Amino acid sequence: MRTPTYSPAPRRGYGFARSGPAVTGATDFLRGNATMASLMPTVTRLAALQKDCAKALPAMFEHCDILQFEGGQLVLATPNAALAAKLKQQLPKLQGELERKGWQISGIKLKVQVIRSIAPIVHTRALVLPEKAMTALEELSTALPASKQNEQLIAALRNMLRHHREPKD
Repeated sequence: MRTPTYSPAPRRGYGFARSGPAVTGATDFLRGNATMASLMPTVTRLAALQKDCAKALPAMFEHCDILQFEGGQLVLATPNAALAAKLKQQLPKLQGELERKGWQISGIKLKVQVIRSIAPIVHTRALVLPEKAMTALEELSTALPASKQNEQLIAALRNMLRHHREPKD
């Protein structure tokens, strides 16, 4: 018996069909609901347009997304004004490439909009060694035989002890 790779959400009467195999992906989920299924043609069309834009301007379009495409007007989101200025110079090339691929585009507009999430700030904590650990490291640094092989290890242990015992400002 094949087990699903996720836990499906409980049914709440949203019209999801229960007959047939379990939902295996996002597109299957969207197709399984009449309301969501109506979005599939638009999603598919915008995904294809996004892919064609990325092929036309691979370096620039990496950070851009399509916001809207209606009535021949393409609206693109850029993360900052500098990229928007560079992209604006390339719009005739982009429009020409898209028209060659069959897209009917009468104009392209740019909107500066932060669309991708910024990586969270990771706060690092300073490692605080307990006194027992400090004593053990100090004993190790004095117990090691003074040889060429142990020189760097002894120096590193003493440096670490000095660093952890100095008062912090």
